[in-house]
Amino acid sequence: MDLRIFTEPQQGADYDTLLTVAKATEDLGFDAFFRSDHYLSMGSADGLPGPTDAWITLAGLARETSRIRLGTLMTAGTFRLPGVLAIQVAQVDQMSGGRIELGLGAGWFEEEHRAYGIPFPKEKFARLEEQLAIVTGLWSTETGKRFTYEGTHYRLTDSPALPKPVQPRIPVLIGGHGAVRTPRLAARYADEFNLPFASVEDTERQFGRVRDAAREAGRDPGDLVYSNALVVCVGKDDAEVARRAAAIGREADELRANGLAGSPAEVVDKIGRYAATGASRIYLQVLDLDDLDHLELISSQVQSQLS
Repeated sequence: MDLRIFTEPQQGADYDTLLTVAKATEDLGFDAFFRSDHYLSMGSADGLPGPTDAWITLAGLARETSRIRLGTLMTAGTFRLPGVLAIQVAQVDQMSGGRIELGLGAGWFEEEHRAYGIPFPKEKFARLEEQLAIVTGLWSTETGKRFTYEGTHYRLTDSPALPKPVQPRIPVLIGGHGAVRTPRLAARYADEFNLPFASVEDTERQFGRVRDAAREAGRDPGDLVYSNALVVCVGKDDAEVARRAAAIGREADELRANGLAGSPAEVVDKIGRYAATGASRIYLQVLDLDDLDHLELISSQVQSQLS
C-alpha cells in the first residue's frame, strides 16, 4: 500500500509551508506529495495568505525534491486550455526528472471561478473528455510529427506537439463518484482511478464499475491503479486524536466514520478494509500543514506496518 500526502493549500498555505511539508514527505518515506488545484478557500477558513497555483508550486517542488512523485488531485479543466496544460505538465516533468503525475477533473467550484474571472461553462464533462484526448495526444505524438484535433470545444491545427515529458507516459489520474460516464472515461484514458472521500462500501461499488468499463473497452482492469483519498487524523491516544480533530474543525467520531482517524492500529485496520476492495494507494488528506509531528507519527506507526 502506497501512502501519499495530499494537501489543500487553498485553505491557507504559502509556498514555503508547502515546501516544508513536501520535504518532510520525502524524508519520512512517503511515496508522493500531491496538492489540490483551487483558488478559493472553503468553509470557515480565511485562506490567508492567499492562493498558490498548483503547477507553479509543483515546478518549484520539482527542483527542491529528488525522490517523491508530484501531482494534482485534481487539476481543474476549467482553469487551463488543454494545449497549454500539456506544455506546463511536460515542462514540470522535465524539471523533476520524470516524477510528475496529472490528475485532471472537470472543475466544479463555481464560486472561485466568479471570484477570479474564470469562465465556468455549463457543459464541463464533454470538455474534460476532449482535454484528455488532447493532452495525451500531444504527449504521444512522435517527435517531428504533427497533431491535429477537431472537437466540439477545442481545435488544434498542425501542432508540433512539443515539449515532450521525460516519462514515456505521464500517469493520468481520473476520479469521481459518477456511475456511468466517469468509469468509461477512466477506462479510456486513466492510468489510475481515484475515489475521494468514500466509504469502503461505496469504494467497492465504484471500483467494480470501473473494472466493468475497462472490460467493455477491451482493457485489462488490472492495468489501472485503484486509489482512495481520505482525510487523516492519527493520534497516539484519544486525547491526541481529539486535539488534532479540533485543530481542523472536525469531531473525532465523525472522522473515524468518514476518514482515517484514531490510533495507528485503528487506521491500519481501516486501510486494510480499503485494500480488500482493490485499493493499492491512499492519498492522506492532511489539513493542518504546521503539524509535522502528525506526519512523523503516520510514517513511524502506520506506514511502517503497511510496508
